Amino acid sequence: MPRRDPGPSVKDDELYEKLRDEGNSKEKSARTANAAAAQGRGTVGARGGEAGSYDDWTVDDLRRRAAELGVEGRSGVRKAELIEALRSR
Repeated sequence: MPRRDPGPSVKDDELYEKLRDEGNSKEKSARTANAAAAQGRGTVGARGGEAGSYDDWTVDDLRRRAAELGVEGRSGVRKAELIEALRSR
């Protein structure tokens, strides 16, 4: 796969590329790569997995979270669509 140029703001290009190849968004990949560069990969990796499953959330809670993250088109969608939009963010 061709290498993508993450730009000068990404501090760990190798991790950024790996995360993008796994299907993460540009924004999430850059945030994770920069945190890993600043604090160490082990520290960042240990923080993961603290949130509960979106499947256990109510639709109102999912809509609130989508609003916090700026997810578009969240008002008239089903729960499964909200979950998919949040996970792909």
